[in-house]
Amino acid sequence: MKRTARAFWIGPPGHGEIRDVVLPDPAEDEVVVRSLWSGVSRGTETLVFRGGVPENQHATMRAPFQEGDFPGPVKYGYLNVGVVEEGPAALLGRTVFCLYPHQTRYVVPASAVTPVPESVPAGRAVLAGTVETAVNALWDAAPLVGDRIAVVGGGMVGCSVAALLGRFPGVRVQLVDADPARAKIAEALGVGFALPSDALGDCDLVVHASATEQGLTRALELLTPEGTVLELSWYGDRKVSLPLGEAFHSRRLVIRSSQVGTVSPARAHRSYGDRLALALDLLADPALDALVTGESDFEELPELLPRLASGEIPALCHRVRYTDIG
Repeated sequence: MKRTARAFWIGPPGHGEIRDVVLPDPAEDEVVVRSLWSGVSRGTETLVFRGGVPENQHATMRAPFQEGDFPGPVKYGYLNVGVVEEGPAALLGRTVFCLYPHQTRYVVPASAVTPVPESVPAGRAVLAGTVETAVNALWDAAPLVGDRIAVVGGGMVGCSVAALLGRFPGVRVQLVDADPARAKIAEALGVGFALPSDALGDCDLVVHASATEQGLTRALELLTPEGTVLELSWYGDRKVSLPLGEAFHSRRLVIRSSQVGTVSPARAHRSYGDRLALALDLLADPALDALVTGESDFEELPELLPRLASGEIPALCHRVRYTDIG
């Protein structure tokens, strides 16, 4: 019998559907994984869902196991946790994380899956890709003991960065967001919180992750002279204006980009696998459960994505639940 599965596809921008797929027979060095959970990375995936990936970024934005091309039809996603049903003995029966889209079962090289530590629940492990982004950002930012730091933008990436920064000794960490409801998440993560107008200034480092022009402008305002904004936002095809006159040059401010597609040059000797394994180890902290703000069944994805894209559901990570189908 042929192995079958069901997969979520974006058709025309703004529309999703679930398709039946036939899986290939696994080769000797491949595994068959049955999905337990996947996560919707709200910022990037809703941008893809809306068709907002710029044409000159189509190649850069490809997910590792993406099928189809932007703007669509495309099968896109990269936060999947499942159990290995077939494969090498060392992986058989193991819970693993994989950068795979939303699909009930799939076949990938064994090297593409990372075992989830026993200390990390499978449902929390869907955050691994985002925590990996936060790890890479902090390798780029290189915060120091005693730094004054703001994280502007309390979305999934910003909260992950704030959670890791909260473990640094002697730092002042404040999560800054226009939504006062993010205060409860900041409290759960063990960091401070402020609305943009109330944020503490004189920051040595500001990590910007709001994906808004206003947020990036505020990030610059919060810096001490010669401070750095680490820019994590992905704006897609939107244009951003900044006040680079005023005191930008006289205060010798720095804006630096960071992107998870490349391992930080500060840790060039580390591999992608090393970085992901570290992210999974860090997920042993139960405080990170605060980043999972909703849950739905896989079959609900076509109705769920438009609501996430419109902001009707103000999620951080929305978790997708799988039953043993397909």
